[in-house]
Amino acid sequence: MIRVQTDDFDIGAEVAALTDGRTDIGAVVTFSGLVRDASAGARVTSMELEHYPGMTEKELARIEAEAHDRWPLQATLIVHRVGKLAPGDNIVLVVAASAHREAAFEAASFLMDYLKTRAPFWKREEGEGTAHWVDARESDDKAATRWKR
Repeated sequence: MIRVQTDDFDIGAEVAALTDGRTDIGAVVTFSGLVRDASAGARVTSMELEHYPGMTEKELARIEAEAHDRWPLQATLIVHRVGKLAPGDNIVLVVAASAHREAAFEAASFLMDYLKTRAPFWKREEGEGTAHWVDARESDDKAATRWKR
């Protein structure tokens, strides 16, 4: 399940909804990303996240399906916010549920590495009279190479 939305989300409620009545799930791994108040040593007062509606959801569904092909997963969830966010706000939630922890951990890492490097989102940080688009980080690209087949 994937959602791109402007509204905030409740991590506990999302996990509860995903696992409700599911006795086949033995492991749930979550990752949540928040807006930091500093980036590259500069103060951040807000972050604007943009996406390409339709294409973004299609790409997230594709990578979610790939995670299900790679690992024995019972359920996954990706929630990504767009719009203007403030420091401390939720940005992203990735949940991977499996019968066993290893698959859940691996799938959550895979999904997050994809979101950091390939998902069609653009981030613009503002702070102290400046604004700039956030460039891809070489360290994120390097981390994602472990998933290449």
